[in-house]
Amino acid sequence: MTKAKTVFIDGEAGTTGLQIADRLAGLPGVTVKSIDPKLRKDAAARAAMMRDVDAVVLCLPDDAAKEAVALAASLGDAAPKIVDASTAHRVAKDWVYGFAELDAKQTDAIRKASHVANPGCYPTGAIALLRPLIDAGIVPKDFPITVNAVSGYSGGGKSMIESYEVSKTAPAFELYALGLEHKHVPELMAYTGLTRRPIFVPSVGNFKQGMLVSIPLHLDMLPGKPSLKDLEAAIAKHFAGSERVHVVANAAAMSRLEPEALNDTDKLELYVFGNDAKRHALLVARLDNLGKGAAGAAVQNLRLMLGLA
Repeated sequence: MTKAKTVFIDGEAGTTGLQIADRLAGLPGVTVKSIDPKLRKDAAARAAMMRDVDAVVLCLPDDAAKEAVALAASLGDAAPKIVDASTAHRVAKDWVYGFAELDAKQTDAIRKASHVANPGCYPTGAIALLRPLIDAGIVPKDFPITVNAVSGYSGGGKSMIESYEVSKTAPAFELYALGLEHKHVPELMAYTGLTRRPIFVPSVGNFKQGMLVSIPLHLDMLPGKPSLKDLEAAIAKHFAGSERVHVVANAAAMSRLEPEALNDTDKLELYVFGNDAKRHALLVARLDNLGKGAAGAAVQNLRLMLGLA
């Protein structure tokens, strides 16, 4: 009988940690090990746990994630494989980006990796929309891009969840990061291939989970003056055969799209809306910010790293 792979979730009490634990609980061949809550900040206890497992998932703030990586490195050959769900290592050297559908080589790169950085939820949608078009030469790398996105409040962490669910002090909708310095921008640029910094405008609505990421384009400003079908075909070709990423055909016939339809799934839907006559396009990604945007991606990466997929 094959021995079960063991996983320690460092930060298991948070939203993403709980979601990962739920997904792993139903996964054959995996055992989740937990540390005594009283020892969750005890370096020696955490090091002992890391030494005893095959993989660690970090669901921690950035600085704490960096400290955890250093702690694991101190174990030398006994160090476990690591999936980091924070933003700390997404563009770091020697870390593999955990978007398995990024290109034809990424899945294998994750399988072979010891350190994988889980993608951000917003970048997952934006990268999925832009990378195929940039790779195909339809969108130039220096093209001016604006990314607008709305997420459920569960992506905002403990304080935001409390403001919506407990104190009821949060607004129905709000824009944020209006200084245009959001920490996801370097990640977005690194894995789309963009050389011109995009404008990224995130927002949050009064719903728990679900996400829409949208990118408007003037078709006449693109080389070759592509049609909506050209954009759709390039994106569909890039993700052909994918189990999780799906391009919705003939989206231009639709007139509305809501963000919660993929909740509690690990799916990512991509749409090309627009008006060929007016030469306008709107690229949209829909996903669960806790699914393919967080916990679902982490479990997908774990399965690959542990030889379970």
